[in-house]
Amino acid sequence: MSDSTRIAGITIKNLFKSQILAHTATGFDSTMIVEKVYRPHKALWDSCYAMIFGAQNASKFNTEAGMVAWNKSLYLKNKDFFDKRVKDLIQVNLDSVLKASLTKFDRLVPYKVESTISILFTPLTGILFGGCTNDQFCIELNHEEQEIGYTIKKGLPHELNHLAYEPLRENDPKKNTALRQTIDEGLACYFTWIFFDKEIPKYEAVENMTKQDWQWYVENEKKLFTELKQYFDDESGDNPLLQKKKSQLFKNAPKSLNYWLGFRIIETYVKKNGPESWRDLYKLNVQEVLTKSGYAEYIKGLK
Repeated sequence: MSDSTRIAGITIKNLFKSQILAHTATGFDSTMIVEKVYRPHKALWDSCYAMIFGAQNASKFNTEAGMVAWNKSLYLKNKDFFDKRVKDLIQVNLDSVLKASLTKFDRLVPYKVESTISILFTPLTGILFGGCTNDQFCIELNHEEQEIGYTIKKGLPHELNHLAYEPLRENDPKKNTALRQTIDEGLACYFTWIFFDKEIPKYEAVENMTKQDWQWYVENEKKLFTELKQYFDDESGDNPLLQKKKSQLFKNAPKSLNYWLGFRIIETYVKKNGPESWRDLYKLNVQEVLTKSGYAEYIKGLK
């Protein structure tokens, strides 16, 4: 297994490899942690983890001594689980999957991406798969509920699409709105479906839904859009579209409302504008996407 994989402008670093190998039969190699875990993605540790987890935890991540300290004990406390995680990554043939995914992504997406993503273990979890900026992204391996093989094989295209799309929204008048988040997630889901040559079910491309989940949304589509469109311009993030628990009508809906609704808007846009028109969405403002999709008119035609 390599230390890193780079295709075009995207580098994925296997930091977890050195986090394990630093523990030898004769002791602990603190130099390996500094040279192969901390320094290779210093921006992630210094500017993202140290910020997210507050001043009281910052020194765990933005100092060499802090990084060495928790790496010395974390593996020993979680040895069985961490070893299983590594075996899972070996079984999915991590290097070849990453190379194939990055190569196909670079071929499909009409905009080039510069990003650094690290796969790692961390003493405090909260990111799962994400980051602070394109050069500060990571996949945390600590989450026991995460099926890591699925994340690497099926989840990676979704997250890579965010890296391509989000920087292009900088001048979008509605970049901070719930509509932007809805279109952003919808396009990432739609791209995942495209990435796998439309051979996976649409419901799997949208948060790995079940067929029953999807059917619930189809049956409630008109009610969903009619009720939730009023929140498109909200910039607080504190609304029923993004937080379904705030909706009396849809609080028990499966998965996330905005992911499915965004996917349907994108799907309707492509049906109206041609099979390759999804590529245009990276450069269109989110309000243009909604308007040109004709989705509102489609909803009016539903019974």
